[in-house]
Amino acid sequence: MCTAGVVDGGAVATTGGADAANSGGAAPAPSSTALNPPQVSISIDDPKNSKPPAQSNFRRYLQFILAPVMTAVSGLILYYQGPWYGVATLYATLISALLVRPGWRWFYIAAVTTPRDTVALFAYIRVLLFVKRQERKNLNIGDIFEASVARQPDKLAIVSESQQWTFRQVNEHSNRVANVFHSHGYKKGDVVGLLLENRAEFVATWLGLSKIGVITPLINTNLRGASLQHSITVGQCTALIYGASFRSAVMDIAKDLPAHVGLYQFNDESNQEVVASEGLSQGLAQQLNGLLETAAKDKVAAGASRADHHDKLVYIYTSGTTGLPKAAVITHSRYFFIAAGIHYTLGFKDQDVFYTPLPLYHTAGGVMSMGQALLFGSTVVIRKKFSASGYFSDCARFQCTVGQYIGEMARYILATPSAPHDRNHQVRMVFGNGLRPQIWPQFVERFGIRKVGEFYGATEGNANIMNNDSTVGAIGFISRILPQIYPISIIKADPHTGEPLRNSEGLCERCGVDEPGVFVGKIVRGNPCREFLGYVDQKASSKKVVHDVFSKGDMAFISGDLLVADERGYLYFKDRTGDTFRWKGENVSTSEVEAQLSNLAGYKDVIVYGVSIPNTEGRAGMAAIYDPTREVKVIELGEELTKSLPNYARPQFLRFLRRIDLTGTFKLRKVELQQQGFNPEFIEDELFYAQPDGVYAPLTPAVYERIVRNELRF
Repeated sequence: MCTAGVVDGGAVATTGGADAANSGGAAPAPSSTALNPPQVSISIDDPKNSKPPAQSNFRRYLQFILAPVMTAVSGLILYYQGPWYGVATLYATLISALLVRPGWRWFYIAAVTTPRDTVALFAYIRVLLFVKRQERKNLNIGDIFEASVARQPDKLAIVSESQQWTFRQVNEHSNRVANVFHSHGYKKGDVVGLLLENRAEFVATWLGLSKIGVITPLINTNLRGASLQHSITVGQCTALIYGASFRSAVMDIAKDLPAHVGLYQFNDESNQEVVASEGLSQGLAQQLNGLLETAAKDKVAAGASRADHHDKLVYIYTSGTTGLPKAAVITHSRYFFIAAGIHYTLGFKDQDVFYTPLPLYHTAGGVMSMGQALLFGSTVVIRKKFSASGYFSDCARFQCTVGQYIGEMARYILATPSAPHDRNHQVRMVFGNGLRPQIWPQFVERFGIRKVGEFYGATEGNANIMNNDSTVGAIGFISRILPQIYPISIIKADPHTGEPLRNSEGLCERCGVDEPGVFVGKIVRGNPCREFLGYVDQKASSKKVVHDVFSKGDMAFISGDLLVADERGYLYFKDRTGDTFRWKGENVSTSEVEAQLSNLAGYKDVIVYGVSIPNTEGRAGMAAIYDPTREVKVIELGEELTKSLPNYARPQFLRFLRRIDLTGTFKLRKVELQQQGFNPEFIEDELFYAQPDGVYAPLTPAVYERIVRNELRF
């Protein structure tokens, strides 16, 4: 709101004065509702100002006194009373030492987190054994899949509204693809791009190419023009397979592609046998369907090359929220680790039926869900396009037991009207990334979900974590007892730039409890669990690696995300570095303001970002709300924001969008909106600004000029 004052300090502020420490400032109270939002921490302390609590002098002195005394006593008892008394005394000495350092609280934390950590440890061991077994035998994805085909050839592998493919059918199609491209001279190490909608042939095609060692970039089907051309060239494709429905998009850029890139058109529907001949008649592309019909389906040609366990399998592109997509490398071993990791950690069963309406060109749908079919013989139900109203009706129809979500998807589902299938289904678990804590309790209550497996991780990264016990809002955890088992950490960093903060020795420092920082994962060469494969572009890869982290010469993958850990080791997402902005002396987390504002606006899409105001320090909050039919009442929204958010966190500007741009993984793009600012001369959408009393008023060109001239202060 308009004001001349500036609030000093950088302390965490919580609305209502509630203590949000145990939730990392993210997890809501179970009773929270859309109009009674959870009390949530909004600001992020500046790590430069954070200091670890000093150990008391009394405890330090007591430690120095007890150590030699108890050691001497134990030795005397051992000498005079015998070994059993000596062992008992040593045990008592150990307990005493732990009570002094780290203290009795350590026992409490150990007691409450041991069940969680034990389950995770056993799962991690099973993952390592699984991956090691495949590595020892030099097996690839195709080898494991063919073993499933031999066991259960007629079991359904991939199901959709229009297809029901058995394991045998997927294998036969993959063999045909392998033989066609082998006969055309493609060999191990070559790169063939794939642009195809969600369907069984999508999986069978890249699987077939992998059988002859060909790498397949999985291209986002939403891309057009320069972005599509970039994805093909940055992936270094020597050929492209595209569905007939993307014919126009490919032909628009065909003449701009390198001359060596071969084009293969696949008619992805039976009624497309008679299609426009653009590209085919000009000799720019070959018809793939006819080639597949004449190819052998029982096995791959004997002379074809074979992929090894550590060879590249596919390229998966980043969502491109901050620029052009980057091609991340996924090897066979990496695919094993991701799919097996979530399988064992969340307790999936081979007989589960998985539902994923996510695009198969991304890791979530294409590896985590589809990997359950390829590696563990489960059935996976896919959908061409996500439908919020059709989510649980599909689950009921196909008798799914595990559902997948990502990004804003859960919020869209929750916003649909109540329906009979809300609870009339067999889904025992949902898993994914992006279920906001502000709607988590409502989601599981309405749809009767017994378990939520929230995970966190980047396609290209090695710092992957999971919430295995449905703790609301947590995206994973770090063991407080044995943190060395899985070497991930939260390090102190500048929340605006993400640059690690270093001590006098030039090394990074770990964050304390409830202290936000950047999430990193230690890189260990040759270890599929700790290896950082990065992008095809090595220059882009180098930007994601930080050196000299905790010792000279070590390396870690730096996520670029701000996380916070509570006392029990649960991790909570705070924001993307660079998205956090400073206003009124406070660091504002855009993700948390977005979650609160979305609840108040009826679960609508909300994008929050900071904008610069002339002659004003920091960046003011601006919220873009997708409301094409203008259902949100601005005055009531302003009143609710006054109740639910601290002064510095309330958006100073509102923009009501008529259209919105989402990535393929249902992430909201904000870069363009931030660049456009709040000038009504260049923005057609309705704009509002916060007046001194907190009421939002229309932002007209005249008001904008007053703001620019510094006649209206915020």
